[in-house]
Amino acid sequence: MTRRRFPWVSYLLVVTGAALTVVPFADMVMTSFKGAGEAGTLPYRFLPEALDLSNYRAAVDQLNLPVLFRNSVVATAVITGSVLLTSSLAGYALAKLRFPGRDLVFRLVLATMMFPPFLFFIPHFLILVHWPLAGGNDLLGRGGAGLTVSIVALAMPFLVNGFGIFLMRQFMVAIPDEVLEAARIDGAGEFAVWWRIVVPQTKPVLVTLGLLTFVDAWNEYIWALLVSTAHPDVMTLPVGIQLLQDHVDPTRTMPVVMAGLVLSVLPVLVLFLLLQKYYIRGVMLSGLK
Repeated sequence: MTRRRFPWVSYLLVVTGAALTVVPFADMVMTSFKGAGEAGTLPYRFLPEALDLSNYRAAVDQLNLPVLFRNSVVATAVITGSVLLTSSLAGYALAKLRFPGRDLVFRLVLATMMFPPFLFFIPHFLILVHWPLAGGNDLLGRGGAGLTVSIVALAMPFLVNGFGIFLMRQFMVAIPDEVLEAARIDGAGEFAVWWRIVVPQTKPVLVTLGLLTFVDAWNEYIWALLVSTAHPDVMTLPVGIQLLQDHVDPTRTMPVVMAGLVLSVLPVLVLFLLLQKYYIRGVMLSGLK
């Protein structure tokens, strides 16, 4: 009733929400063009005195951008691809296949969502350090650095995602069993049923899950910092950008840090704009909030 009598309230809320979302991003972009000493000064100035592109050149030079970008892209692509594959397969099995202990397995998957990921970082790191026959280790996992010297270490703890399995399972439950049974009667195996019937129907949700996973993997910092501390060659963009900061004189380095953040955000922004239609549809279909 209030919405019909006062439609401007809805518009005001939408505009306010949009401003709260866009202003921090715009401030990051404007700060990336400020000269040394302009950032963080009082009174605060939103716009720079002049567009200073030297911050971007400094960020590229100091970050060793090609290497960090390669590490971030490879790790993010592996994580996203693995999560989509394992979540779709496990979601199909938990939604449409009948086997002993299925409900128990689903409850265990839900239980993994209760624990923060960084709780397992130390055990994961020790497993990678003592991985047999890798990084100079012997068969018993002794004598070397294991997989911590490889870019594989960046992706290993995130290859399976409990939330992804839950999301895919909840969506696949709504797919009619009659359609799948008809395909089985025609001679299709379970893998063919999953690939030819289930996957095409879950495309919007897969895109939604892929975007969420991509953003999380691209921005992962704590695990990447732990791994890169042991082996700097596997450093990613978030870790490199953090190292740009100078805590002695932050006003001098802040524009360079913001330039690095803009370069880091661009791939995520472009990907979201390209897949926005599927993402919105996936959110609506899955009931994700």
